[in-house]
Amino acid sequence: MVKRDIERKNRYKAKMHTRKNHMHVHISKELKNNLSIKSRALLINKGDNVRIMRGTHKNKNGKIAKVNYSKRVVYIEGITRKNAKGTERLISFQPSNLMLTELNMTKERKKEFGEPAEAPKI
Repeated sequence: MVKRDIERKNRYKAKMHTRKNHMHVHISKELKNNLSIKSRALLINKGDNVRIMRGTHKNKNGKIAKVNYSKRVVYIEGITRKNAKGTERLISFQPSNLMLTELNMTKERKKEFGEPAEAPKI
């Protein structure tokens, strides 16, 4: 068993390829059923649609504008605040506070998941 302070130190001193492992986001139930994904979380990419689950912007939806692996944060289009100079800046979110609602189907994701199934018509 490793002490908590050692775990914390390892997390903050991690190399970039290991920091990327901390950027997984939970998948919504609808998306999970639609793509028949068994895992709970996926690595987030620019262009994915997410819902904010925690904080003052809870239940807002948006598209990922930028992913910063070194700071382990995600920026969402349209969710901004004014800085001291009065210019609009994107707000950073931790991936643990987000939920994937729609994937940006890149070449790698198409190969991994295939095309998404159509919703059944009632």
